Amino acid sequence: MAGVVEQRSIDVVPDDERHGSAVSQFTLWLGANLQITAVITGALAVVFGANAFWSLIGLLLGNLLGGAVMALHSAQGPRLGLPQMITSRAQFGVRGAVVPLALVIVMYIGFFASGSVLAGQAVGELTHLGETPGIVLFAAVTAVAAAVGYRLIHTLGKIAGLVCALAFVYLGIRLVQRADLGALLADHHFALPVFLLAVSLSASWQLAFGPYVADYSRYLPRHTSARATFWWTLSGSVLGSQWSMTFGALAAAAAPAAFVGHEVSYIVGLGGAGLIASFLYFVIALGKLTINILNTYGGFMSLVTSVSGFRGQRTLSPRGRSAYIAGIMVAGTAVALLGKDSFLTSFKDFLLFLLTFFTPWSAINLVDYYLISKERYDIPALSDPAGRYGAWNVRALTVYVLGVLAQLPFLVTHFYTGPLVAPLGGADISWLVGLAVPAVLYWFAARNDTARTAGPARPTGSAPPPNWGVSPSARPARRP
Repeated sequence: MAGVVEQRSIDVVPDDERHGSAVSQFTLWLGANLQITAVITGALAVVFGANAFWSLIGLLLGNLLGGAVMALHSAQGPRLGLPQMITSRAQFGVRGAVVPLALVIVMYIGFFASGSVLAGQAVGELTHLGETPGIVLFAAVTAVAAAVGYRLIHTLGKIAGLVCALAFVYLGIRLVQRADLGALLADHHFALPVFLLAVSLSASWQLAFGPYVADYSRYLPRHTSARATFWWTLSGSVLGSQWSMTFGALAAAAAPAAFVGHEVSYIVGLGGAGLIASFLYFVIALGKLTINILNTYGGFMSLVTSVSGFRGQRTLSPRGRSAYIAGIMVAGTAVALLGKDSFLTSFKDFLLFLLTFFTPWSAINLVDYYLISKERYDIPALSDPAGRYGAWNVRALTVYVLGVLAQLPFLVTHFYTGPLVAPLGGADISWLVGLAVPAVLYWFAARNDTARTAGPARPTGSAPPPNWGVSPSARPARRP
């Protein structure tokens, strides 16, 4: 059992425990994206005004752009052997990283809740227990699987990828039989605001994976090509999400009244009744189980990283691990039960609002890792508030706040619309601003910072201890 249950949390994965190949990122992210919430995301583009033709193009563009940013984060995993968010300490400081971490934890709880609402409907139908018991049961199974950890997560990704792919092929055939595909795609009228909404929805979907994507590549051998990790992650995530979102957009365009508000029952009804319906309920639950485990696991990692920045804790007991995971489960389940009756509008606003906070983080993290630090971090210093990265990096935190504020004039949500939205015809370009502004500001603020440009420090006159620092000499320098 000890070989199955993961023993590590935020500590470095030693070379003798590394395993697998970059192809594992394809199967994991394909399975994680072939699921009901991605279907809903694609449907939202149509529900909120875009025609099917331009929705599909906008969703693809957003998936490619957001997926490229997400895959650049994934390529850090084999290099550093660390969870994604702990590397934020190199930019924000050992304790300053708690600022983006707190928002990431909110993200995990929100996605856990949204996934539980949809999966709870499926589990409730499958077990005849009803929606609320279905949500609770699904959340409990998710927590148990997350506690087992890394190996089970990848195994479920492979299974879900195969099973869900077969189900989506079948559902796609059924949808085309029921709807006139040519008629659905015949309207080519272009409206910039709703097109950009489609781009923003899929880009935010991909960017939201950024804070935890390296968690699932950190066990790959150190010599794993960064280029291979990048492309396998990108291809799996974009293929899975675009496949799901295309189905959702077409389903919403074909039968908006039947689909909106009854997403799970519509999809199952499209497939058939009896055993086929039971199988489809199982597929929906399986797809959501895969992604909700990622959310629970990532939330657990982020909580541990936040606490350890102040307590100096690097390892975690099995009991402590279970307590953190239970906390994420309870919080996510509570949000799911409270918000299940207004899911669709709330989820759209949740996605777009999240984007406001994670694009600046992604921009700062990627500029620092690839352009400033040149893929080298002093790993022991990531746990030392008195070390080279310090406790609080005021400059990076200032850039982060400015990156968030710069987006507000361009932001469109149900509860807030920025003053520059109307002159742009209602288009939301906040996420583009959120990538560009902090990237440029951080480059100017950190380009001469010797803590980042000098490479990992080592004790004078002694051999470097294991994982003291990661330098380009560890393997050929190959970047995606």
